[in-house]
Amino acid sequence: MSKKKSRKGEQIAEFWRRYRKNKTAVVGLVILCLIVGIAIFADLIVPYSKCIEQVGADRLQWPSLKHPFGTDELGRDLFARVIHGSRYSLAIGISTSLIALAIGAVLGASAGYFGGMVDNIICRIVDVFMCVPPILLSLAVVAALGSSMRNLIIAITVSCIPGNVRLIRSVVLTVAEQDYIEVARSYGASNARIIFRYVLPNAMGPIIVNTTMSISGMILSAAGLSYIGMGVQPPSPEWGSLLSSAQTYIFTSPYMLIFPGIFIVLSSLSFNLVGDGLTDALDPKLKD
Repeated sequence: MSKKKSRKGEQIAEFWRRYRKNKTAVVGLVILCLIVGIAIFADLIVPYSKCIEQVGADRLQWPSLKHPFGTDELGRDLFARVIHGSRYSLAIGISTSLIALAIGAVLGASAGYFGGMVDNIICRIVDVFMCVPPILLSLAVVAALGSSMRNLIIAITVSCIPGNVRLIRSVVLTVAEQDYIEVARSYGASNARIIFRYVLPNAMGPIIVNTTMSISGMILSAAGLSYIGMGVQPPSPEWGSLLSSAQTYIFTSPYMLIFPGIFIVLSSLSFNLVGDGLTDALDPKLKD
């Protein structure tokens, strides 16, 4: 048991050594930790009541000590709305990517492992969805289901699944040909056990990297849909909806656009940088 723990510790240490060689990835990890920390401790940073409290006398005030990010057209504190908006944006980005990963893993692994008719059916269905650009597919789903956070998550997840299926299928195709898979079959292991116990765990490197980077795209998609009124609805302080409210005041109160925009850019950039670092750390072909 101690040897197994020691080996795992060595693997983690080696992973971190390879990861920190990419300085921009470390910067991305720091930024990501800060944004995630803001989302987790948002209530401690500023009460949620500040997000919805309307003070007519304070409307459209520029940043000050009382309101670090200024106030919006209804006198609500923009700092509170941006801080609590991180919960909505990160929740949408992470949940959609994980749900799409789970569904894509089942479909992609089944297509790559079984091949034949199963592969053809799954791939043809995926091809149909991939004919439609992801943002248009998301718009169609939201238009059919209605505008809400739940429907936004469903829409973005649906648009993300085809790419995951294709990626996981391609990775599983190479893993399924390895000798240890044949050994598992010879011992009478079930197909489900082989897929979830041997195939997917050995294909997790590219999958983890893709999922991390896809979160960035999901955050941008959610912000874009909320911006045009097809996502999270006011008064919920999602970053995209904050940008939508700010467009009317872009010249008179540009700070309303700048602060949510900065958080969107930083969160998206941080996930991309972390994914870039994971590519280096998990690629066995890379040497010192």
